[in-house]
Amino acid sequence: MNMMLQPITSEAERYLKALADTLALPHGRYRQAKERYESLGEWLLRTASTVRQYDPQIYVQGSFRLGTAIKPWDAAEHYDVDSACVMRNLSKSNLTQFELKRMLGVEIASYAEAHSMENGVDEGNRCWILEYADGAQFHMDIVPAVPNGNEYEQMLKGLGIANPWAKTAIAITDRRLPTYWVRTLDWPRSNPKGYAAWFYDRAEPVATWMGDSQMRIRGEVESMPAAQPNRTPLQSAIMILKRHRDQMFADHRDIRPISVIITTLAAHAYQGEPTIGAALVSVLTGMRTYIGHRNGEFRIPNPAEPLENFAEKWNQKPELEKAFSLWLEQARDDFSRAAGLSRRQDIADVVAPRIGRSLADRARDISGGLLTEGLVSSPAVARTAPVRLEGGGRNA
Repeated sequence: MNMMLQPITSEAERYLKALADTLALPHGRYRQAKERYESLGEWLLRTASTVRQYDPQIYVQGSFRLGTAIKPWDAAEHYDVDSACVMRNLSKSNLTQFELKRMLGVEIASYAEAHSMENGVDEGNRCWILEYADGAQFHMDIVPAVPNGNEYEQMLKGLGIANPWAKTAIAITDRRLPTYWVRTLDWPRSNPKGYAAWFYDRAEPVATWMGDSQMRIRGEVESMPAAQPNRTPLQSAIMILKRHRDQMFADHRDIRPISVIITTLAAHAYQGEPTIGAALVSVLTGMRTYIGHRNGEFRIPNPAEPLENFAEKWNQKPELEKAFSLWLEQARDDFSRAAGLSRRQDIADVVAPRIGRSLADRARDISGGLLTEGLVSSPAVARTAPVRLEGGGRNA
């Protein structure tokens, strides 16, 4: 169905607004995550901190920074609070990736011990992971980093690439790389602040007040962006698409399209539409046009890190691109059919197979005034009609 020609009923618009509201993080959970995140940042800056002299700055990244975080799709999944800790008085020439990661790890371990965290600290390839066991249902990933903006800006200029977000680039650690143990300038790069600035630029004009400029610094702990009851249509559309993806690939999570690809393509395709339904039509119609090809390979460049290709794994595992194409086709079909309906129950019936019956019915009731957002609990999403694919297995 041609989504560009599909009308959107007022009932469908109300339903989509209610669906996004239902997907949003509960205020209590958000407050817990915010308090724990800022507590860790203040721990790193305390007088006895072994890293205080290196001027650490901790800030949140990923979906919490973008305002696109959604409730876990089932009771076994946790909120993933991603953050970076940048040692601003250090550089790549001062130490190895291993030394930087170990340095931060000592403080994170002491924080976990001081706060009697039963699960302690786990080590990821790029980060340290704090697992909370008090029913908060979230964990925090902390990526060690040093500044890399000036060097990266010069590198891009040498390649003839202009990038207004290069200044906020950072160098990070990755224990899978042979350079992890060696003192070298060849470190992995990232730019979460730059990506967020690009994302909020794409959400303009309705989101000009939500960007990085509105984030507050407490000491050198950047406050987590405030919960956003007045989300932009782009943010709400991405939240809905992420849940549709989760449900569709409930039994094939190893090949489900990754959030950063959905978010990047959606932000590219968004044209400032004022409603969630119009934003969904716009992004689902235009997403594919922003998938590039070079030398027979797929390319989805990171807007803030243009040398990074979000579609790199598609070129290694063709089933990932096929899964994305299948998801995009299904999302287009589901939401274009829902857009033309005028009965809440019919809309819920159309979207339920790919977002879960419980969630679909709650959105139906909220859009009809039968429930208010504050009275909606966090439901376990029913696994209704997940997509059937050849091959692959469930990613536990």
